[in-house]
This record gives sequence, C-alpha cells and structure tokens, in this order.
Amino acid sequence: MDRIRIVGGRPLNGVIPISGAKNAALPLMIASLLTDGTLTLENLPRLADVNLLMRILGNHGVDYKIEGKRPGDQPIAGQIVHLDAANIVDTTAPYELVSRMRASFWVVAPLLARMGEAKVSLPGGCAIGTRPVDLLLMVLEKLGASVEIESGYVLAKAPSGGLRGADITFSKVTVGGTHTALMAAVLAHGHTVLHNAACEPEVVDLADCLIKMGARIKGAGTPTIEIEGVGRLNGARHSVLPDRIEAGTYAMAVAMTGGDVLLEGARPELLQAGLDAIVASGATVTSNAQGIRVSRNGGRILPVDISTAPFPGFPTDLQAQFMALMTRAGGTSRITETIFENRFMHVQELARLGAHIKLEDDVAIVEGVEKLKGAPVMATDLRASVSLVIAALAAEGETIVHRVYHLDRGFEQLEQKLNQCGASVERIASGS
Repeated sequence: MDRIRIVGGRPLNGVIPISGAKNAALPLMIASLLTDGTLTLENLPRLADVNLLMRILGNHGVDYKIEGKRPGDQPIAGQIVHLDAANIVDTTAPYELVSRMRASFWVVAPLLARMGEAKVSLPGGCAIGTRPVDLLLMVLEKLGASVEIESGYVLAKAPSGGLRGADITFSKVTVGGTHTALMAAVLAHGHTVLHNAACEPEVVDLADCLIKMGARIKGAGTPTIEIEGVGRLNGARHSVLPDRIEAGTYAMAVAMTGGDVLLEGARPELLQAGLDAIVASGATVTSNAQGIRVSRNGGRILPVDISTAPFPGFPTDLQAQFMALMTRAGGTSRITETIFENRFMHVQELARLGAHIKLEDDVAIVEGVEKLKGAPVMATDLRASVSLVIAALAAEGETIVHRVYHLDRGFEQLEQKLNQCGASVERIASGS
C-alpha cells in the first residue's frame, strides 16, 4: 500500500482550491438512476469513492462519459461527468461492491422508485460505528414498499401501483435517511412530509439537483421537507457544491502550522461552526468573493471545547482534525463526539506523535503539548487519516502515514495542494 512521507515544521502560505464535496457528489451520482435522461454533474472530485460508485452504477447499466482537464492543463480542477441511466439492466447491487462503500447502499431508493424493485447488499464503509440502515428501510416501508432481509441483502418491492406519499418522522437526524427519502418520494404518488430531516448542505444540494430534474420539493435545509411526487424526472445539469470538510481540514492545518492561505471557492456559511472554533483557537478567518482566508502568525494555539452535532453544529467529519489542532494548544480542551460511537481511533496514533489525550466515554480530554515529533503512524479511517497529516505538518522531523488509501477516498490531490503552499509531502508508492 502507498504511504505518505511528511517533513513537518513548515508554515503554509498560498492558495488551495477547494474541490467538489464528496458527500454531495455521491448522492447526486446515485440520483441519475431516477431518470432516463442525462444527468450532467460539474465540479465532480477525482476520488476513489467516486470511481467506485461509477463502477456500481455501471453494474446497473448506467453509461457515463467523463470530461476533465488534460495533462498540461491546470493540475487541480473538477471534472464533468455525464450519467445516462436510460437502460437499467440490473436492480441488484452486489456485496463485493456495496461492502466497500457505505453510501452506495442508497441506490436502493431510486431503483425501487423507478423500477419497482431493488436487491441491495447491506453496506460497508469506514469502521467508525454501526451506523445501522434501519431508518432508511423505515422510509421505504412508510412509502408502501415491502422490505425483507435475506442472506445479507435487502429485498425491496414497491406495491403494484408504485410507492405512495407518506408522513415520515425520523427518530434521530440522519443524512442517509433524508437522502433516501428524497430519492424515493420524488417519484411516489401523492404528498410526502419528512419531519426531523437532516439540514446538511449536501441534502440541500441533492434537493436542488432533483428540482432541476423536475421534482417538487420544498423546505430542504430545514427540519421539515415536503415532496409532491411526479410521474417522471428529466435530465439536468448541476454543479457539485464545494467541500466544506476539505475546507475545514485545510483551515485547521493552517491554524496549526501557521501561515496564510486562501481556500479558494470555499463558502463560510457551509461550515460556520467549524470556523468559529478555529477563530476561538487564535487564528484569523476572513471571507471574500474568492473564498475563505485563514492565517495564524505567532502566538500559542488556544484550547477550545467542542461537541459534534448535526448541521449547523460542529461536523463530526472535522472532529479528528480539530483534535489534531488541540494537541498543540496551550491548555486543556474537551472534544465530545455525539454522532458516531467509535470515532476516536485516531487518538492512539496521535499519541505516537507525542500528543497527550485521555478518553472518557464519548469525550476526549486533550492536554496540549509544546511540540510533536514525527513517527510512523497508521490511518484507520478517512477523517482520522487526514488528522494525522495535519499533526505531521506541525511535528518536528519526519512522519510516515501508512494506509493512505483512506485519504484517496476523500481528498483530491492532497499532496499537490499542500506542497504548492510550502509543505513537504511525498507519496511513496507501494513496494518502494
């Protein structure tokens, strides 16, 4: 497996362009199954998860054509993908594909809504907790589908007249459940109301795209979403929103290493809680038409307590990165994880770099240290892996990050983006 070698101690200065959001791109790609027209997505990031989902959609019969920059052009730019699901040839999503990426389970909704049936393997993905699919299956049953689990597969069938609108209340906020409900209800007969729906920007982005395709949706971005089903959807063209998690990650890297970086294309309203925490730590954050500028020149990092929460709260996907920042704070900080029960696996790896962190149930108590020192570390999941990169950028000496395939799942051209701002990050190919 590839490794990444980082020589720390260098401030970051320059411009980092922010890619399209992985967490928006995946449901948008899956939405192509809802129409026999062509869905064109702009600003699609080049990520391992995007490539894997292409394979999964291809297994269903989706044809795709990829546009993008050629060698010699600008090295960092989103690609354009045309997705054509005119002929769905298979409504089964097999274990060997779905087990590798949890979000691919969401194909169950558009396949069921459009084709009347779906057979989808129970999902896999990052090892950060159980993340059951019960709320997703509840949505399908509320809309009238019969749902059975057999030999590790979900077998879902719509009634003879198709799915029917319903009043659906989520027992807890769920992004996956809200995505599923939107994609199933847009083709259901009648009116659907979602209560306690997720308000994340990626949910709004999916709803905006579906509306362009002819769906009738009101209230996306609020806890109550109303959907009036339509007979069919059309093709459309949509640009993926910028990745708030990537922007927050690089903002925390600058806050930790020092320097001055413009996060080009980043939108502050997508991650205000994260930016507020960065400001509280002593960094300067400003926004303009070009994006978000983050700087920290001198001065000790200040300790900040945070607790993860659904949007607009502090994102769980930035918790590991913020913990890395707090390892160098001048005092004690408390980081509470309320979303996933097993999302502190990066703690023992940060400790290898010299961090002082104590765990008490869902709280990590971080005692800031004067300096971190480079060491070999192991990535355990996508967000944990980039927290090790942030810590390594500020550590003395050399750090080797193993199992970086996790990084390739969610961060486009990470080495290039950091190196163009003065970092020393080198990928070491497997076997080297």
